[in-house]
Amino acid sequence: MSVQLLFVIGAPRSGTTMLERMLSAHTMIQGGPEPHLLTPLAHLGPWAKVDKAPYDHILAAEAQKLFIEQLPREEQDYWDACRAYCDVLYGRYAEAKGNRPVCLDKTPAYALILPFMMKVFPDGKYVVLTRHPLAMFSSFANSFFDGDFQLAHNHNPIIHRYVPAIAQFLRQRDVSFIHVRYEDLVKSPEEWFEKICAYIGVPFEKEAIDYGSKKEETAPKGLGDPIGVAQHARPTTGSVKKWAQELAADPAKLTLMQGVMAQVDPEDLKTIGYPVETLWKPLEEATGQAAAPPPKPALDRYRLQRKAIIYGRNLAQRHAPLRKLVEKVRLATDVLLRE
Repeated sequence: MSVQLLFVIGAPRSGTTMLERMLSAHTMIQGGPEPHLLTPLAHLGPWAKVDKAPYDHILAAEAQKLFIEQLPREEQDYWDACRAYCDVLYGRYAEAKGNRPVCLDKTPAYALILPFMMKVFPDGKYVVLTRHPLAMFSSFANSFFDGDFQLAHNHNPIIHRYVPAIAQFLRQRDVSFIHVRYEDLVKSPEEWFEKICAYIGVPFEKEAIDYGSKKEETAPKGLGDPIGVAQHARPTTGSVKKWAQELAADPAKLTLMQGVMAQVDPEDLKTIGYPVETLWKPLEEATGQAAAPPPKPALDRYRLQRKAIIYGRNLAQRHAPLRKLVEKVRLATDVLLRE
């Protein structure tokens, strides 16, 4: 049903509520509580940052809840609206790239919003890739924190954040998915890639496994981790046991990670494919073996950017004078750039 939109615009305490009540009394005008729909939506994109949004997110959420309760299908109408928004953007992206039948979005942070995604995309295809938590964390710490496990964990406790979220998704049965372990994929790429293709509903193309042989005319622009994928032309098992060798050679790191893993629910570990009974087996096999410390990765532009952001943020948080200076600089730039 198409409707004519009517907006009452005005500053707070300027009489807008009174005017709204008057208009709502008209038999052809449907009024109601302030929905706060457009203010959050206007700050979801990359042009207007959410921390500068001129609204109170708590009040907005309550107002939206009351508004949604008055919709014919309540929450389902809201999820449908979110889906329509995404369908337009993904659809236009697919058109621009040649109209391939499947549009892929790989964004690690999505693992933390899976309940939302299940509501918006109940018919989506989900390929869930898990990796040994200690291998995942070791790679994280060595890639961006020069092997400083404590600093990496303080900055982002990825094991505690991601393991429970992914495990919860793998236990649900409302939407379909295929679960693949990293270790299995790199060991038998043809077998698992064929399974993934079958799940998605596309033909198995073995040549796609050799991704390094297909060079793009131009590198894709955007965020993403190019560290590992640029080093190899196809899946490799070279990184599967590095974490165990590293912990076996460093008691301090081992003690830290034992404490971290002790706080993880054993059921979550079992669900993602790494039960407690076998979790430390690679470490036991590596104990006593001579192991050189992980080599320092080359400082390409991607790593330099990540390091600058991470260390700059940590430095500002630990040193009050620097934080005050940064805040003054931010205030000055906000004033200078204000439109």
